[in-house]
Amino acid sequence: MTNPAQSPPRVDRKPVLFILTGLSGSGKSTALAAFEDAGYYCVDNLPVKLLPLLLTTKEVIGGGESAGLTCVMDVREKGFLGAYSEVFDRLRQEGFPFQILFFEAQEPVLIQRYSQTRRQHPLAVGKGLVESIRTEREQLEPLRRIADRVIDTSALNVHDLKALVRQIADRGRRTSAMRITVMSFGFKYGLPLNADLVLDVRFLPNPYFVPELKPFDGRHPEVRAYVFQDPRYRELIERYEGLVAELIPLYEKEGKSYLTLAVGCTGGMHRSVAVAEWFARDFQQSFPNVSIDVLHRDVEQNG
Repeated sequence: MTNPAQSPPRVDRKPVLFILTGLSGSGKSTALAAFEDAGYYCVDNLPVKLLPLLLTTKEVIGGGESAGLTCVMDVREKGFLGAYSEVFDRLRQEGFPFQILFFEAQEPVLIQRYSQTRRQHPLAVGKGLVESIRTEREQLEPLRRIADRVIDTSALNVHDLKALVRQIADRGRRTSAMRITVMSFGFKYGLPLNADLVLDVRFLPNPYFVPELKPFDGRHPEVRAYVFQDPRYRELIERYEGLVAELIPLYEKEGKSYLTLAVGCTGGMHRSVAVAEWFARDFQQSFPNVSIDVLHRDVEQNG
């Protein structure tokens, strides 16, 4: 009998798998680059029916050299819409863990991006750009509904999107109960469309009107001290934090993998940033098994 200690290692480890999909022009290529930077084996425009085969190849699952596998699959493949449901169901039945990240953006943003790149929309044969975008959105709506996370990239620049995706990629290697993103934003730049919960903190004292504090964002200690100087305001924030803390286990019980808490002030630089940092710190202390990400969406727009 062969000595097990001398036998070659079995190639049966199921890799971490992320499936990137969504609207054309929404940032999937940028997201794939972020996964590649994080050490994932990445494949763009993979025919969906080849995914089960790819998951069994030694180059993908053997040796532990990659952090996992990330594939971009979308309407560029003619058979994608008719085949993805069957393939994904098969993977679930065979016990392959995977997460679907659906990328989208608002129509005017997509139009602007196509105008800048001068690329042709994959559904543009016989259609104009606007019609192609709307057709694709309609065709992908069933897939959007089953996605683990929907990421709206309308207000994100390349660096913000890469940072957000890199956090997701890094967390994907770890076992955690839930992934929570605490996002600060400015109401004057629009609501984050992917937010699950939104908190308006425009009632807090505004450092914008204090000349010596105006240049700094909410991560600066003096700005934080100014925002939380009044015990009444601090009590209100703590009450809301307590409510969210009670909701987290309930969301987790329902199988929710991601929760995005958006904290907004006027410009997204001072008050919302300070409160978002506060929440992220306290949530991490209260829920050590939960992955907490912090994203300050509009800080750079105020620079």
